[in-house]
Amino acid sequence: MTRSERAKIFNESSIYPVVSSEFCCGRNVADVVLALATGGARIVQFREKNVSDRAKWNLAWMCQKIAADFGMLFMVDDDVALALACGADGVHLGQSDLPVSAARKIAPELLIGISTHNPEEIRAANLEDVDYMNIGPLFLTQTKNVVYPVVGIENLIAWKDFSRKPFSVMGGIKAEHIPVLKKIGCRHIAMVTALSQAENIAEEMRKMIGLAER
Repeated sequence: MTRSERAKIFNESSIYPVVSSEFCCGRNVADVVLALATGGARIVQFREKNVSDRAKWNLAWMCQKIAADFGMLFMVDDDVALALACGADGVHLGQSDLPVSAARKIAPELLIGISTHNPEEIRAANLEDVDYMNIGPLFLTQTKNVVYPVVGIENLIAWKDFSRKPFSVMGGIKAEHIPVLKKIGCRHIAMVTALSQAENIAEEMRKMIGLAER
């Protein structure tokens, strides 16, 4: 797919699952990705922090194949080389990762997202060749080692209009938050444990999409 084709799928997505073996309750990451796809996910982000490069590649390759079978965008967290090697659709970069300009140079057709945590980073992201930015952490979360101040709904309402790019929101988001986020104009809602730790992941995915697209 081309970058524009990938961007079209991203823009049509509502719930954005992020999957890490650390938060899958002992279940295989590939099985979780399959369940998310079965539940209707249009996009998934693969995030692995504590495994070897070889193990990470094996996991990413398996997950990418599942995503491709379902026409689901497969994003890799942090690692541009891994994204290219496993045939991913995009990469999501943090503030301390490879600069967007360098990533774009070696991966012109990949979607590139970037994490932002305050108005200054949002404004800086507007000037980068990114396809979307993420604003967060919205609420308290235990899924990231780096601790940033919680954004909260009030700040999100003020900050979201600074973005001239599509944006997602992330961090501690649960089902009860979705109606409020939808009401204030959040079209892409990233979720980790609310999905990957659900008893029935496919059913929970359908539920979240239903809330977001109602």
